[in-house]
Amino acid sequence: MPNIVIAGAQWGDEGKGKIVDLLAARVQVVARYNGGHNAGHTVILGDRKFVLHLVPSGILHPGVLCVMGNGMVIDPWALEQELGELVAAGIEVDDNLVISDRAHLILPHHRVLEQLSEEARGARKIGTTNRGIGPAYEDKTGRRGVRMGDLLRPAALPGKLEETRRHFERVCRGAGHAPDADWEALARDLAAFGERLGPRIQDTALVLHRTIARGYSILFEGAQATLLDLDHGTYPFVTSSSAGAGGVATGLGIPPTRIDGILGIAKAYTTRVGAGPLPSEIGGSLEQEIRRRGAEFGASTGRPRRCGWFDAVVTRYSVRVNGFDAVALTKLDVLDLLAEVQICVGYRHDGRVIEEVPADLAVAEACEPVYESLPGWTTPTAGIREWSALPGAARRYVLRLSELIGCEVGMVSTSPDREDTILRRDSVVASWFA
Repeated sequence: MPNIVIAGAQWGDEGKGKIVDLLAARVQVVARYNGGHNAGHTVILGDRKFVLHLVPSGILHPGVLCVMGNGMVIDPWALEQELGELVAAGIEVDDNLVISDRAHLILPHHRVLEQLSEEARGARKIGTTNRGIGPAYEDKTGRRGVRMGDLLRPAALPGKLEETRRHFERVCRGAGHAPDADWEALARDLAAFGERLGPRIQDTALVLHRTIARGYSILFEGAQATLLDLDHGTYPFVTSSSAGAGGVATGLGIPPTRIDGILGIAKAYTTRVGAGPLPSEIGGSLEQEIRRRGAEFGASTGRPRRCGWFDAVVTRYSVRVNGFDAVALTKLDVLDLLAEVQICVGYRHDGRVIEEVPADLAVAEACEPVYESLPGWTTPTAGIREWSALPGAARRYVLRLSELIGCEVGMVSTSPDREDTILRRDSVVASWFA
């Protein structure tokens, strides 16, 4: 199988974990390139459910090397908890997991900074997870961050922490908040993490280049999604990293020439967590029913997701900025009981129709959706694994989405289970499996 990027095409929670898990059986390496433990990838194996926050989804496949890239921010406490849970569940976590020595750390004071930032925004809160993601990336870009490789030099840790300590105390004083943190204890804790995690901490870009030189295949796993990308998302209601396919090069040290294909993941409808524009939001009892049927609650936080009709404007934009070769459409079965399904094909603003994602937040928030209606199929699709077995109305819906976004839909997921996935035999994705 070639080297393939998996990236979210909407606002996240599209089912990337399932698709990565499905494809991981055909590669030798799964490498994650961005984000922290604010993202949860859920994988269902029979009657077992795994929620992975930091560890790449390939960990569930014996013999697959999992790489946590330099583009991630890592809370070492959360990482050790996740590793412990995997081991307790009987999952092998040995030399099959390596961590970039250039990945930055999330430290306890980052959560305090995030809470202060959200409080200062008042009614304009971003709706973050308060897990310290943003402030850790701020320290990274502010050149005061602490990296995984620093854990291997315990004597230098107090000095490494000094600049981030000064920044933290300045912010706290400005906010009228007592800067309560035990930096000496933190240095000791980090040194202990270094002892335990030391063998995993490596130059992962070099590891990846060597695996490619051996002819191995890599699956590049993204967290969050394109509309949450720091550069290309609905700013400022975005995450703090490069969640689109472009994040592979910076987040793993892989040149674009080593990428052979890009697969976008999109739900058959649209969701987002937290604040920010969602033009096709449904509202009312129907939104509640879709949320219930789709189990639309955050894997990391449990927060209910806002639900909307499929937004072709957003997904077409994602196709363009990522260069998707194909899209995997997930959760088609959630729409099974609807007599009619809607597709957002444009936005109405100030008397005109917009067919592109506006950069201006004020415009995006004022947009009204323009819908196209299609008949529903009112027939169960859950568990269907062949394209021809789908109801005709469901096939027409998928094909219409493909037309509107300008990209083939090569895979369709009909339940959370790994095996309940349709691979269209005439698709680009099928050629990757050949």
